[in-house]
Amino acid sequence: MTTPADLGPRGRLLVDKHANYIRSFEKSRESFEFYATEHFRMSGVYWGLTAMHLLGRLDDMDGTEILEWVLSCAKPDGGFGGSERHDSHLLYTLSAVQILALYDALDQADTERITDYVASLQQADGSFAGDSWGEIDTRFSYCALSCCALLGRLDALDVRRAAQYVAACRNFDGGFGRKPGDESHAGQVFCCVGALAIAGALDLLDRDLLCWWLCERQTRSGGLNGRPEKMQDVCYSWWCLSALSILGRLHWIDGAALSRFILFCQDEDGGGISDRPEDVADVYHTFFGVAGLALLGYRGLQAIDPTYALPVTVMEAVKARHAARVAAES
Repeated sequence: MTTPADLGPRGRLLVDKHANYIRSFEKSRESFEFYATEHFRMSGVYWGLTAMHLLGRLDDMDGTEILEWVLSCAKPDGGFGGSERHDSHLLYTLSAVQILALYDALDQADTERITDYVASLQQADGSFAGDSWGEIDTRFSYCALSCCALLGRLDALDVRRAAQYVAACRNFDGGFGRKPGDESHAGQVFCCVGALAIAGALDLLDRDLLCWWLCERQTRSGGLNGRPEKMQDVCYSWWCLSALSILGRLHWIDGAALSRFILFCQDEDGGGISDRPEDVADVYHTFFGVAGLALLGYRGLQAIDPTYALPVTVMEAVKARHAARVAAES
């Protein structure tokens, strides 16, 4: 069995290197990668900032400049684009709201316009389109419910029908797909479990059957995969663990083996975490690797909320804000 000592420098979380790696993206505005990722930059910024928050290094970032950029991506329809030049989409609208929450800046959001935009994408069957082009996916159900919950406006949605649609995407193995009849996938499982948790409808899933399916995602390497017979990937350290955590079954997997797998995927030279050992690091896997370790209670990391994918301290501030607003209105 591999021990932390066997991993060399990767036997511990390389906090400084990861913080420097994420911070380097602020200075790479002339690179090919900067332009190639323009269409989903809002989510990239959310991944990087949340990782920095979990590492205790959010203050290393220029919050004022970041917030100005986020607000510049707001569109006339109330949604947010992946960057200034891209149209609004639910994925990036949620990322924008999450970034505002990270900086305790939800008061800068135009809550009514955002919730009107999100509500406009709900379909008659309770599902959500990602944007005006009409693609339906359970990812968007999660984005809609999470976004409105963070803004304190779940009342803008038909939550009951949204939950019923998500439940209709449940498969015989307990997992969930993109839409009814689609193959179960760990990423969709997180979205559906998170959506049902926000909707207060976890009774609509088979807890033990689903969690057994999730536990079967752990491979001999210690890492998790997203579907049967697929390779392990650091990102599933979040997609699987978050659902297990929400459902109270985090102890059903070998957390020590998973921690070793994540740590072995670190780039000990340039920082960052990759999908698998010795692959190229990226900010997506860096966030999900750090988030997975946070769920496992890795020492020195801030706790993360498994439903909202935000630090627990951030969610406490969000809930306190909503409670104060309700008290003021009563």
